[in-house]
Amino acid sequence: MKAVTQHLPLRHWPALLLALACTGPAQAADHVPPPPQRVPMLVTNAVLHTVSGPVITGGRMLVERGRIVAIAGPGEALPTPSAAPQVLDLGGRHVYPGFISANTALGLAEINSVPATVDLQEVGPINPNARALVALNPDSELLPVTRSNGVLAALAVPQGPSGGGFAGTSAVVQMDGWTWEDMALRREAAVHLALPSMRLNPELLRGGMELFAEELRRATAQRLRLIDESFEAAAAYGRARAADASHPRDARWDALLPVLRGERPLFVQADELPQIRHALALAEKHGFKLVIVGGADAPRIASLLRERQVPVVIAGMHRLPLRRDEAYDGPYRLATALAEAGVTYCIGRTGGAFAAANERNLPYEAGTAVAHGLSRDEALKAITLYPARILGVADQLGALAPGLLASFIVTDGDPLQTETQVLRVFIQGREVEIGNRQTRLAEKYRQKYEQLKAR
Repeated sequence: MKAVTQHLPLRHWPALLLALACTGPAQAADHVPPPPQRVPMLVTNAVLHTVSGPVITGGRMLVERGRIVAIAGPGEALPTPSAAPQVLDLGGRHVYPGFISANTALGLAEINSVPATVDLQEVGPINPNARALVALNPDSELLPVTRSNGVLAALAVPQGPSGGGFAGTSAVVQMDGWTWEDMALRREAAVHLALPSMRLNPELLRGGMELFAEELRRATAQRLRLIDESFEAAAAYGRARAADASHPRDARWDALLPVLRGERPLFVQADELPQIRHALALAEKHGFKLVIVGGADAPRIASLLRERQVPVVIAGMHRLPLRRDEAYDGPYRLATALAEAGVTYCIGRTGGAFAAANERNLPYEAGTAVAHGLSRDEALKAITLYPARILGVADQLGALAPGLLASFIVTDGDPLQTETQVLRVFIQGREVEIGNRQTRLAEKYRQKYEQLKAR
């Protein structure tokens, strides 16, 4: 992916270079990723929140080579470790699988107001071949901030073009690694499509604004037609390549072919009811696996989403309703409404460059859902097990179970509550430091005021 930039006159270059020099230290974390786990680890005296099974008080967990080997309750036997294990006595503290943020710009955006640190978007409306993974910055300061609150994996999502179109291909990454290759858990998870808005308020487009409204409708129809034609062009390209291997390659259609074959889902950004209906019609016409991202109006069409087994990635609970006459707590109750309707879903955040700095708040989005009717167990699954299933990594993440990656957190209470502290973080069996730029600044100024009081 490439950042969208503009040419600057030469007279502006000194100021730009000064700005980059000033922001440079803020863009590179000095955390040293630990080496792969070599010594077995035995977690004891813990409250294990397995998510996919019961909570085990006084539980034990054996970890080897970055994966969970076995879990046992009091009095139950564990298999013999391959070598003398490191024993981790947690003294009754809580262990949860790492949270998964299913809609983020982590690693793709650092400081929203500094374009040189934002690499989210390609030029043009048809870019399914733009891979988010290769643009990922493993030294981003936002990664240690995010994982310090228990978010240990995320879907890095390219941003869609203005007016709608194919944004690119996302990747599932873990929150630690020397390079983007180290961080990758699923290099090409899904292709992302943003639909143009299809909701025009006639009250705002009266008088001399009718011509503007007609132009909006025409532009929207043109973009929707371009999206549909892209699927048809990709299908024709696939047939041509199958018939003649020497047919010229097109990276755009190569990226769409796995979608048309049902091998890779298409994530469609759609909040409005007309957008969701259009996405369903596209999926029915072209035969791809559909995932709705956003889904503010999803409860209005929940029966059809359930019938067609279309998952919804909720793009944040902490936002306003779409319409003035809707209940203020509609977004807070969205997860509850989908759960009650039997729709597959998970809780994510709004995504984009601005939201990247606050991805650490994902567990509090789930906590808000609990405050508005969702059960706590269901909310916990909505940021662990459910996103793992939707993103295609349930064989690696989402629960504490034998065979899964040993990516978990240790807390002193319920992580959906703001007062709970994440005490330790493990990614693939390696303990990762929870310090970050924010904690360093907090400690720095704590010492400052202690010195002032001592004068």
